[in-house]
Parts: sequence; C-alpha cells; structure tokens
Amino acid sequence: MAFPKIFIIIAVVAFFAIPSSLATEFVVGDEKGWSLDFDYQGWAAGKEFRVGDELVFKYTPGVHNVLRVNGTEFQRCEAADNTVPLTTGNDLITLATPGRKWYICGVARHCAARNMKLNITVLSQVGSPSAPTPTPNSPPTSSSATRANAFGLWSWLALVGWSLFNVAMVFQL
Repeated sequence: MAFPKIFIIIAVVAFFAIPSSLATEFVVGDEKGWSLDFDYQGWAAGKEFRVGDELVFKYTPGVHNVLRVNGTEFQRCEAADNTVPLTTGNDLITLATPGRKWYICGVARHCAARNMKLNITVLSQVGSPSAPTPTPNSPPTSSSATRANAFGLWSWLALVGWSLFNVAMVFQL
C-alpha cells in the first residue's frame, strides 16, 4: 500500500512542477542586454511570447531603467508621472496576460533618440483554447521548440508513471 501513496505524491508534484517548465525566459537584447542603439523590434521579430514567459532586462543600474507604458506613451517615449521605474539592472517581468506590452527606458532621451524601447504581443498559454495553431509549413521558433520538448517530457512522465504502476501491480507493492 505504500506504493500508491508515493505514486500519488509523485504525480501531484509533476503536475504542478512541469507546467512552469513550459515558460521561456527571454533576456531582452540577448548578450547586448538593455542598451542604447539596439534594434529591439528586430530582436523581438520572430519570437513567440506567451503568458507565463518572462522578460529579463539586463543593464547597468543607474545608467538605464525600464518603464512599463501604454501604446500612446510608447509612441511619445514619455511615461505617466506615476509610472514606477524598474531599476535593479536585472529586472524580471512575468508576462501575466495576453495582449500588447510596451517598455521604454525613462532616462533622458534614451527612448526617443537612442531606440531603447520594446513592444511585443503576448499570446495565450500553449494549449489554451485561444492559442493559435501553427501552420504545417512554419518552422518552429526557439521558444516553440522549447515548448515542444516540454510536451515530450509529459509523454515521458506518463510512460514512467504507467510503468511504475504496472510494476507495482505485478509485484503487489
């Protein structure tokens, strides 16, 4: 009777632990980080951002910051007065909802004159009803490839669980 309890515990842990591995962490600007004169729209092109993914803005603290803004503020490169800047130099933003997201550097003219701005579209989580279906001929992006590997992990876990269950039944554990 000990085996069924262990199996249930393993199944519960796997159920809650595996979905978090489906999230992708994107370092904004990759090795360049959050810096002046970089094409962040070009960097974002072709990437698939989904709910649960994370953006990491890496920069030298005190030199830059990150402001979450709306579309109008993004176009003007001006944040509302009550916008709280992120200033750690290693700012993590979890993409919690689908839709358009806009980020700028609020340091003097870094957005307007030096291109420190990023806008992305966040899609629903994989497997959610509103998630778009990829076309058969579209090549996988790095983030969709990571997610595909995670789904392979689900299959592997199911196989291991099924095997353990069968072993327990054969040996009456």
